[in-house]
Amino acid sequence: MTDLIDLFCTLARIPSPSLQEEAVADQIISFFKENKIETKKDAFGNVLAAVPATDPLKKPLMLSAHMDVVGDFSPVTIVKDENILKTDGTRTLGADDKAGVAAAMMLAKTINEDKELKHGGLEIVFTRDEEQNMSGAHALDFKAFQSEYILVLDGDRLGDFQIAGAGYTKMLLSVKAFKGGHSGIDIDDPERVNAVKLTADIMAQIPQGVYHKDETGVITSINAGAVIGGGIKNLQTDKQGVDFSLALIGQAMTNIINTDAFALYSIRSSDKADEARLVEEIKRIVENFNERYQGKATFSVVFEEHVPPFEKSSDTTLIEIARKAAEKTGVKLNVSSFHAGAETHIYAQKQNACGKTFKPYLVGAANIHNMHSAAEYVEIKSMKQGFDLIENIFRFFNKA
Repeated sequence: MTDLIDLFCTLARIPSPSLQEEAVADQIISFFKENKIETKKDAFGNVLAAVPATDPLKKPLMLSAHMDVVGDFSPVTIVKDENILKTDGTRTLGADDKAGVAAAMMLAKTINEDKELKHGGLEIVFTRDEEQNMSGAHALDFKAFQSEYILVLDGDRLGDFQIAGAGYTKMLLSVKAFKGGHSGIDIDDPERVNAVKLTADIMAQIPQGVYHKDETGVITSINAGAVIGGGIKNLQTDKQGVDFSLALIGQAMTNIINTDAFALYSIRSSDKADEARLVEEIKRIVENFNERYQGKATFSVVFEEHVPPFEKSSDTTLIEIARKAAEKTGVKLNVSSFHAGAETHIYAQKQNACGKTFKPYLVGAANIHNMHSAAEYVEIKSMKQGFDLIENIFRFFNKA
């Protein structure tokens, strides 16, 4: 499929940082108009396209991909090296997610030209700003879509068919000791407890790492991201990472019994009930510490959901269709969950024009390596197989 690869290269050569996707959006619209496919921009600048149904008794299917890439406006020089496409090493390629965009565009063209195929219609969404804030997906008018099932073409491995994704919750643990003091003079006073030491003690009780997993992968995890406490002075510096930590610790004070300390965690889960069990366990640990140190210190914990989970649906219709399509295509289908966020999470919370909750799936349409780096590359053969997989999913979907 030379046309698919040429289309991808055309898109990839257009720099499109987050919220600066106008040029690539115009290229997409031009392609659709040339191929007599209905298309428009919504109020936010997302691109919407549709191939009308040829059989009104069948259901439509939606494809979604994002137009923005990690990178700036520097030129994109594409180099072909046997079975891979990469850049000259000066910037990202943007196969995340222009491989998905190209596959969706080519499917629309293919379906539109096939006058024999009876189908329920194809809806396509190309969003802005996925890489930073997913503001394009959030801005969609979800009631404008008829589809219930959505293939989000944003996976990085051919054959990945991901049926659940972890939400993201921040957890702030705070420890406040009531009575500080001098680390020498007051060190023998049993009423003076050190908030930093108490933080270490309670963190040793709180789970860390994988909390629950099953055959699809990690379901729930918790990770300690930062711990701050003690005699920290005002510090003005442009240092980052380890250098910042060393600069901070180099100016910290050791001659005080600390009264304040904080620990920041991330909780990721694709199962709300499972996450709730973890939250309750942590709350019990905090309650126990409050009882143990009553009158000397207080412990508190706050949970703030940033991204809701994309939970597994009990409807296996599209999974079975994808298995048939993968077998016909010669691709190994990897049905799994993923432990990160994507636009699937937004779709999974919304309803379509018919009041049905969307059923999204994160699909790998190509093998993309070293994403978000100047060493990024995509396997050409995998792009062709990915397109065949998506086309066969659409065709099997319309046989159902």
